[in-house]
Amino acid sequence: MGPFLDLMKNALCSPSSHSSSSSSPSSLVSFGSPKFYVLCGIGGSICCGFTHLVITPLDIVKCRMQVDPIKYSGVLQGFRVAVADDGVRGLARAWAPTTIGYSAQGFGKFGYYEIFKNVYGSMLSEENGYTYRSWVYLAAASSAEFFADFFLAPFEAVKVRMQTSSTAPKTMRECMPMIYKKEGMYGFFKGLPPLWTRQIPYTTVKFVCFERVMELMYTHTVPKPRSECTKAEQLLVTFSAGYLAGILCAVASHPPDVLVSQLNQNPNATLSSAAKKLGWKGMWPGLGARIIMIGTITAMQWFIYDGWKVLMGIPRPPPAQMPESIRRKLQAESKTDFIK
Repeated sequence: MGPFLDLMKNALCSPSSHSSSSSSPSSLVSFGSPKFYVLCGIGGSICCGFTHLVITPLDIVKCRMQVDPIKYSGVLQGFRVAVADDGVRGLARAWAPTTIGYSAQGFGKFGYYEIFKNVYGSMLSEENGYTYRSWVYLAAASSAEFFADFFLAPFEAVKVRMQTSSTAPKTMRECMPMIYKKEGMYGFFKGLPPLWTRQIPYTTVKFVCFERVMELMYTHTVPKPRSECTKAEQLLVTFSAGYLAGILCAVASHPPDVLVSQLNQNPNATLSSAAKKLGWKGMWPGLGARIIMIGTITAMQWFIYDGWKVLMGIPRPPPAQMPESIRRKLQAESKTDFIK
């Protein structure tokens, strides 16, 4: 963790190479300042905690479809069985670890992403920063999620145990001590490696696709430049881009999500044994529910996060734009090809 803390400290204390171009006169917060990163983290905490809390009933059905696909054979059937077994109140089971865990993870995911994107981007020239922007987004998202999952793993273990085990306590304050008594700290973090395999692909797809879809929408779909769009119109584009990114996220990260559910549901399971038991075909139960869940969550998260930035006066740099130097080179090349 030492090198990461040093990197974060340098990012917070060093002036951003992009601050002059990304800040607007109306912004109340300077781009790349400590306040900027903290507010981005708070926005990420709000959007992730709130959306996962709202989607808890669907998450319960999805997890149970993953560990017992025969009993929970579909989304609607899963809801009927869950209500029959636990009542309507049972659909809110594990809301506390869900909210706390994803709020903590959201702070790290969005806050660290802004830091790493700025740090990695500043390492490149303007031309390379634009040419390799998808790789910058990917590296920033992967780095952010790696650290954010340390915050999520203990609460994810409690959440899945409460939602899928009939013998688990029904409250977090009872379930957490039970896991610690039986398995020690290992019980809270044994799902961390598969959590990384689920969350890192999910987050990289989420951020890279969102950034590029936003860029494409403003270039080819939205009939006017972003600067001429109202805040409401910009937020609508944000929501649309977020939903498309969310669908891709769900598919990319579903197999490891099933493994996480299996590991946290069965105390004796290991990553290799769970994967062998399920096989490739067995890693896809609940995909439909997860596409609905993740698509909705991702769209809502980007909408809330962008809305938070508007509310707090946080700089919102426009989608990546081609540097003039590259534009001139392309024009020169096209003229040369035309002459030939």
